[in-house]
Amino acid sequence: MKKLLISIGGLLVVCLVVLGLFLWPKNKDNKLDTIKLAEVTHSAFYAPLYVAIENGYFKEENINIDLILTSGADKVAAAVLSNDVNVGFAGPESAIYVYAGGEEDYLVTFAGLTKRDGQFIIGKDENFDWKDLEGKEVLVGRLGGMPALNFLNALKNAGVDANKVNLNYSVEFAALSGSYIAGMGDFVNLFEPNATKLESEGFGKVVASIGELSGEMPYTAFYARKSYLENHKDLLERFNKALNKGLEYTKTHTAREVAKVILPEFPDTSLDSLETIVKRYGESDSWLDTTFIKEEYFNNLQDLILENKLIEEKVPYNKLINNLSHE
Repeated sequence: MKKLLISIGGLLVVCLVVLGLFLWPKNKDNKLDTIKLAEVTHSAFYAPLYVAIENGYFKEENINIDLILTSGADKVAAAVLSNDVNVGFAGPESAIYVYAGGEEDYLVTFAGLTKRDGQFIIGKDENFDWKDLEGKEVLVGRLGGMPALNFLNALKNAGVDANKVNLNYSVEFAALSGSYIAGMGDFVNLFEPNATKLESEGFGKVVASIGELSGEMPYTAFYARKSYLENHKDLLERFNKALNKGLEYTKTHTAREVAKVILPEFPDTSLDSLETIVKRYGESDSWLDTTFIKEEYFNNLQDLILENKLIEEKVPYNKLINNLSHE
């Protein structure tokens, strides 16, 4: 009888140990793989990324995201190339420029997020026509960057001669709102929540969406050094898995539900304003269905860069794009 009790007791101990292994949290912070991620701007335009963070999708994949604001795609690329961060989140045009410049350990884009421009034009009068831009000064951001390139493409698609618009490329990306408030320019192109914030403070009106006219392409994407991707493929595959969950949630839930999830990322923005912003981006069809970047989209981007004479020839899709997800 005593032996039987000892056997039963031993069995219970084993069961408790096994049960503990199943119930013990798998993702202790000190055991997570950390990815230092440089983001070009902090905008609700990137709602699926913040959904993946706030809903714990990255932690489910044993990943901790160290998000670092790095204004300007050129600065994001520089941060990745200098190994200050592991992954850059910006327009993939910067990766194209790096490859065209002859960098051996070039930047490889492994995931997309947005498929069109996320800027809105701010003006003084809400009664707007694209032709109103002719003869006016527009603050457009850095020459050769995605925001400026897509604005030029939108002008062309709207039938506006860019040579008749005073395009101001001199203002740093992070200083666009402040410069416009200070009286510079007749119009300014801004992402959210800056556009809505400026409008709510009475400094202008959101008059048009650039994304509706600029066309589809990998507007904002994630890239890393070729060597980093080769050495951390499993980690970046898990990153993509979490990001795809964020995209799916964003596309299958209401703007209000998404806004509630990402509200901690925007403490200075009200829930109602954030809902409006998310809805605006959803209605503009801003996000990819998955992180997979189609060759067609990449070619659209390259055509735009070639048209503006920023590179001499196209770079190979299969070298600069390594989709770590499935279509």
